[in-house]
Amino acid sequence: MSKSLARVERALAEAGIAARILEMPGETRTAEQAAAAAGCALDQIVKSIIFAGTDDGHIRLFLTAGGNRVDPARASALAGTPLGRADADLVRQETGFAIGGVAPVGHLSPVRAWFDPRLMEFPVVWAAAGTPRHIFAAAPADLLRASGATVAPFTA
Repeated sequence: MSKSLARVERALAEAGIAARILEMPGETRTAEQAAAAAGCALDQIVKSIIFAGTDDGHIRLFLTAGGNRVDPARASALAGTPLGRADADLVRQETGFAIGGVAPVGHLSPVRAWFDPRLMEFPVVWAAAGTPRHIFAAAPADLLRASGATVAPFTA
């Protein structure tokens, strides 16, 4: 088992979430790929969208429904600082995950995060489990609690 996958499994267990991590036969890097693999609606996929703060260079995480897009102005207002693109090296350095497999839990460092209210409309949502081929299902309220995110509107 990869270190990334093990961190997600441990974080879920520590949060009391009895989620089974599934390995998919193909990649689940995009919300569309993940929804097809999970057999769920596109908006049931939790996308981990990451920006870098221009003030401190640290990442900010926006957990959004698969069909939604993060509005950079709204995201910056929530973060209290202008946000820019986070490159792959920064994402891996702060989360421990490669882009395309960033989980909402199990990061190497604490991450400020926000949660799309749309995700709360489903009984179950699906998220990346630390690799481009692993996903897990959880109740949105459990995922919100485990991620430490704040529910807030930030989509376009």
